[in-house]
Amino acid sequence: MTAREYLGQAYRLEQRIRLKKEELENLRTLSVSVGSPGFDEHYNPNRPTDASFVKTLDRIWEEEKEVSNALCLLLKLKKEIQSVIDQVDNIDERLVLTYRYLKGYTWMQIGDELLADERTVRRWHDRALAHVRVPKKSLMA
Repeated sequence: MTAREYLGQAYRLEQRIRLKKEELENLRTLSVSVGSPGFDEHYNPNRPTDASFVKTLDRIWEEEKEVSNALCLLLKLKKEIQSVIDQVDNIDERLVLTYRYLKGYTWMQIGDELLADERTVRRWHDRALAHVRVPKKSLMA
């Protein structure tokens, strides 16, 4: 795994969590929507008697557990990545890596924070990647 791939794990995990949260919102909306009433006069013993929203609530419960587990993993992963970044000697390089991979800043935002142009920020980034020591065993591996 390259340094860039290793550091980018947190961003990818955050994106998956964001998508899960969007799905949760859709499920919550679906669970409170009114379904059409069944005016069937006949009784079918093979037909489930649970309301349709009960299945949706079960899915919401499972999705919430997955999101919670992913958030715990994200926090641990960010802590691990921060410890790897902290091993880089140059302060500017450390800041670039922190802003880029832990805070998700764009190159322009990093430049604004560090009072440097985008080209300088990218140069610091490239040098910083060369100084990152990727651990042999990672949380996501």
